[in-house]
Amino acid sequence: MRRVLLLAVFGLAWWPGVARAQSSLSGVVQDSVTHAPLAFASVFLANTTLGVTTTEQGTFVFPKVPAGTYDVVGSYVGYRLAKQTVTVGTSPQQLTLRLGTATSRLGEVVVRPNPNRASDYQKFVELFLGRSTFSQRCRIRNPDEVVVDFDAETSELTASSYKFVQVDNQALGYRIKYYGLHFVCNFRQHVVSFYGQPVFEEMTGSAGQQRRWAANRMKAYNGSLAHFLRSVHDGDIAAAGFVAQRLRIIPNKRFLRADSLRRQLLRERRNMALSRAEQDSISYWAKVPQAFSMLYAKPRPLDSLRRVTPDGQHVFLRFIDNLQVSYVREGPDPLYQLRTTLPTNAPLPPSDRQVSQLVLMVPEIEIQPNGQLANPLAVYTDEYWGFEKMGEFLPVNYLPPASAASPSSPTR
Repeated sequence: MRRVLLLAVFGLAWWPGVARAQSSLSGVVQDSVTHAPLAFASVFLANTTLGVTTTEQGTFVFPKVPAGTYDVVGSYVGYRLAKQTVTVGTSPQQLTLRLGTATSRLGEVVVRPNPNRASDYQKFVELFLGRSTFSQRCRIRNPDEVVVDFDAETSELTASSYKFVQVDNQALGYRIKYYGLHFVCNFRQHVVSFYGQPVFEEMTGSAGQQRRWAANRMKAYNGSLAHFLRSVHDGDIAAAGFVAQRLRIIPNKRFLRADSLRRQLLRERRNMALSRAEQDSISYWAKVPQAFSMLYAKPRPLDSLRRVTPDGQHVFLRFIDNLQVSYVREGPDPLYQLRTTLPTNAPLPPSDRQVSQLVLMVPEIEIQPNGQLANPLAVYTDEYWGFEKMGEFLPVNYLPPASAASPSSPTR
């Protein structure tokens, strides 16, 4: 997933030992043609809980934004979304969002030629929300706004929404409006990716609900990719409970031939009974691994995972091969071993730690002060981080309290 955003119920200044920079962000929302101000438009910072409504003059202001890079998104009925990327430091910034009118006019009825098939929509829900304990308490509140399509030739499942997809997460106490959803699942490559511009709204509840949500948010954060990246940025991965090891993937030269022979035999004997010898051959070829993995036992030192500029102002994630990251202070979700994506011949994951895999798609990528990557699509996650989806989705401006207790079980 990629992915992966949050609510600041705890002040940023409470982060242990660190004073995070912040500044104001203001601007105006206008019609892209007439430049007329758009009153009462929605403006939010994607992947955060920070959202405001423009004044009658179309102006808006975010008085305190933590340092980092954000997508500022403007939304207005009858207009397309407008997005502008800004990097917030210590100086106030101003910007102008110009929204273009939508293709379809307000009130126009859009008729789908091919309504969603129930099986395709259900598969999307499982892959988008996830199968974890927290994911089971997530619901899509506007399913009719989701357009799902399956292409049998490419074996790809795609999903999008003209407006937004609203997800209510009763486990973490967030209402998420996911604008501009772009979801793709390639079943041949076993890859799921989705991105967009979500905004988080904190749910209201009793004092008891608020305590449960706070505990579950902290549990979702502990061991997460965001937690790991913040620990790399701040230089305390061991103190945060992580062990990072070099993982080398070596392609198996025998796999392509074995897979080709298996496919050829299945094509030739289509709709025909296979002999015992042919069944044995297919079984043998199917067991040939696509690649071999070699895990280096020695943990990677911090300097092999990041590059810090001489002035100390910028931190870049970098490493060779792949990275296996273990969070040793908490075991995996009980439902992790029951996930359907686990190969039948794969060993069960350890029960005392959360083991994930991180692949860097570029030589290096900057880690922002808020612990987010400058380009989230520059990494690929697998294993436990690949298992976690919307159920564990936190806003980027979430920070746990400094006096966080040790991890506990999910609170329902």
